[in-house]
Amino acid sequence: MFDFLDKYDVLGAFWTTVQLTLLSAVGSLVWGTLLAAMRVGPVPLMRGFGTAYVNIVRNIPLTVIILFSSLGLHDTLGVTLGSDKVDTYSFRLAVLGLIVYTSAFVCEAIRAGINTVPVGQAEAARAIGLSFTQVLGLIVLPQAFRAAVGPLTNVLIALTKNTTVAAAIGVAEAALLMKEMVENEAQLLLISAVIAFGFCCLTLPTGLILGWVGKKVAVKR
Repeated sequence: MFDFLDKYDVLGAFWTTVQLTLLSAVGSLVWGTLLAAMRVGPVPLMRGFGTAYVNIVRNIPLTVIILFSSLGLHDTLGVTLGSDKVDTYSFRLAVLGLIVYTSAFVCEAIRAGINTVPVGQAEAARAIGLSFTQVLGLIVLPQAFRAAVGPLTNVLIALTKNTTVAAAIGVAEAALLMKEMVENEAQLLLISAVIAFGFCCLTLPTGLILGWVGKKVAVKR
């Protein structure tokens, strides 16, 4: 019944999905953390930038951002991100688009974690002469990340599913393979079941493992 799968590199497609997820997750965590720091920072210009970025990006469809990363950055401005190979720069542009989009949600998850840290701790740290950067890096963010494991898990799971949008610019991940299989095979239900099972294998263990981690590192107040 599943003999037709031998003609397609299903594992390779899901490996591309995993790579998209991991690279985008790391980039989104870094940029999202910086945005969260801007939003709670003392500089009005930086707070304004962080707030505007989050509110604007969260209200733009991911498909628009991904298409802009290809049609706008590459086709119009000639951005290739260090490669002339179509597959490579399409993959990198997809990662960039996913980072731009997902970091807005990461920022809000971390900012929610920051809000769980008692204000008195930050005030005490400033009273002994620590700078804003030191207070944030040494006292606030370590506790905020522990409180934000749950929300960040949801963002990571959503990111895993959002990688399917990369098919719009020709990245050979699971959604693009599914499209090819549906066009070539008369097995719509089986193909859908295989792809759905593959995504379940990626997202369910992620949710269970990070849910367990979140309970272990939760700050008891």
